[in-house]
Amino acid sequence: MKTVIVRYKVKPSAATENEALIRAVFDQLERDQPEGLRYQVFKQADGVSFVHVSAFDAPNGNPLTKLAAFKQFAASVQDRCEDPPTTSELHPIGRYDFL
Repeated sequence: MKTVIVRYKVKPSAATENEALIRAVFDQLERDQPEGLRYQVFKQADGVSFVHVSAFDAPNGNPLTKLAAFKQFAASVQDRCEDPPTTSELHPIGRYDFL
């Protein structure tokens, strides 16, 4: 399973729009239920910094990026950002399922 983390900070005036676009992605995920995908998004305490964590098994890349709602989110993310997205691949060391 490949795991990717994306971090960025939006302009304060864009925080509400960013959250609405993220919620639209989750709405489409609920409808489409792509297999082999785990996805979480966190908003940090400052209200403008976001962290996306995506884990996927798909051999053709991340199924998240194929969703129309995600494409809409991604199309304007640079315009909303104060600090642009940085993407890193994560390599697991251990896991404990406590949730």
